[in-house]
Amino acid sequence: MPEVLEKKKTADKKAVTQKYDKATYMRWLEVMYRVRRFEEKGLYAYSQQKIRGFFHVYIGQEAIAGALATALRPDDKIVTAYRQHGIALARGLSADSCMAELYGKATGCVKGKGGSMHFFSAEHNYFGGNGIVGAQIPIGTGIGFAEKYRGTDNFCVTMFGDGAARQGALYESFNMAMTWQLPVLYICENNMYAMGTSVKRTSNVHDLYKIGSAFDMPSESVDGMNPESVHDAIMRAAEHIRSGKGPYYLEIKTYRYRGHSVSDPAKYRTKEELEAYKEKDPVEMIQEKLIAEKIATKAEVDQIIETINAEIDAAMEFAETSDFPLPSELYEDNYTQKDYPFITD
Repeated sequence: MPEVLEKKKTADKKAVTQKYDKATYMRWLEVMYRVRRFEEKGLYAYSQQKIRGFFHVYIGQEAIAGALATALRPDDKIVTAYRQHGIALARGLSADSCMAELYGKATGCVKGKGGSMHFFSAEHNYFGGNGIVGAQIPIGTGIGFAEKYRGTDNFCVTMFGDGAARQGALYESFNMAMTWQLPVLYICENNMYAMGTSVKRTSNVHDLYKIGSAFDMPSESVDGMNPESVHDAIMRAAEHIRSGKGPYYLEIKTYRYRGHSVSDPAKYRTKEELEAYKEKDPVEMIQEKLIAEKIATKAEVDQIIETINAEIDAAMEFAETSDFPLPSELYEDNYTQKDYPFITD
């Protein structure tokens, strides 16, 4: 009898900790490790001056990318800010096309014309990658309006950082989205420091999910270091939005292990704080969980890591050997309106 009780306790514990099937956990590992390795290799290429310009890595925030990959439908839309390589990869853009874009090559996802901050893929319903702080918030609101106008049950995930939460465009967008009950999931990736100034120094409101209360928008705070928590929250929001009840707002609390960009030494935070968050490293934690709870074997985990390492190495080679865009293509892929008074042939 005691043996039976012990087995039941073990089963109950497993039921509590393992909320999803093996395929979901393996998908999280795959996406999160791919993002981590891609960003590490990108930083290496940047140090060799093979990648130029602004460069903002997603290292530390991978749990959010993993959850987006499992909680959304392919027809849902995503628009985000410029720390966006990981989100693009989670959405299905290939490592080859993303790395080539960082290199400014013609084989990049926007033909080498967008660079680090401006990935785009209509095929994957991924609308960037936007370089102006907060500019994507009204864009995502408009995409949500388009989905409602078309009568679909899709929604637009509109992502921004804690710095953009202070932009006036956010308040205007929230007001419009609630007034018209638009299908938009607003996600604030709160990594605490914007471009280098802490949330506590920019506003009296430190819990950013509370901003939604001014508009009676359903809002909640989420642990962004755990893909389970993020997946759960997105699924709750998705059910609300798809049922026609209007927008939803998630403040996902996360942490970037690197500076705002490669030029940022991040001296505004302590080493102790950084180390404390590294103990919660989402990429390491998902590997440990898979093995410790026997969701997967170490060999299976190692196989995914080995496969992705090879994939990212191949992406580096692809980017290195691809051609730069031709100068003659400078004026291609630009929007023009032929009947505009000042446009001449």
